[in-house]
Amino acid sequence: MNTSDNPATVSKTALWIGRLLPVPAVLMLLMSGVMKIMQVPDVVKGFADWPAGVAVPIGVIEILCTLVYLVPRTSVLGAILLTGYLGGATAVTVRMGTYGFAAMPVAFGVLLWGGLFLRDPRIRALIPLKS
Repeated sequence: MNTSDNPATVSKTALWIGRLLPVPAVLMLLMSGVMKIMQVPDVVKGFADWPAGVAVPIGVIEILCTLVYLVPRTSVLGAILLTGYLGGATAVTVRMGTYGFAAMPVAFGVLLWGGLFLRDPRIRALIPLKS
């Protein structure tokens, strides 16, 4: 039986691609969260129109959701939480009129869910892609 016919099994290739695919998004989310917490001047400038001090809790939420995603047992919950976070980031980016940057949180979501799809048989069973 071909492993691609059975959603309960994941080939070693799919497993490794699934582990590596979300790495850029995870690293960027962690870096972004840390920058918000550290109050990097460019981040402070970006949050100038927001209520004072809101960047730090947003950074904490960003890091916590990413850490939940990184734990294999809670990765689906993390992906759901990050989908909400990235949806908000997309909405804020569009609202600011920087449409070109709106593609970044969408791409991060694709990388996160794509990696999860490739490595988690539960997601493959939930979303069976047939050729």
